[in-house]
Amino acid sequence: FEKDEREIVASTGEPVTFYDSVSGKSLFRAPVGRSVDEFINESKIHGWPSFRDEEVDWNNVRVLKSSGETVSTVGTHLGHNLPDRSGNRYCINLVSVAGNP
Repeated sequence: FEKDEREIVASTGEPVTFYDSVSGKSLFRAPVGRSVDEFINESKIHGWPSFRDEEVDWNNVRVLKSSGETVSTVGTHLGHNLPDRSGNRYCINLVSVAGNP
């Protein structure tokens, strides 16, 4: 994950898009509003990819108010919103997202 993320950002100068492993719809683009090092370091600290509000494709992602569960609009369980002092933090199970649709 880390090596691929760094290589893609370095070669394209653009954030990496993460897709729903079931539907192929885009879910997240990262890093946005922070460096690749900040994205990877935060993900390592928490043990899974951690996305922020500006990195979420809200056309295809929902957060259930009752539990904080984060799901795709087609129902794929993605992870949970675990807010911290910096705001919402969407901790996503890597097997729920894919690098290509």
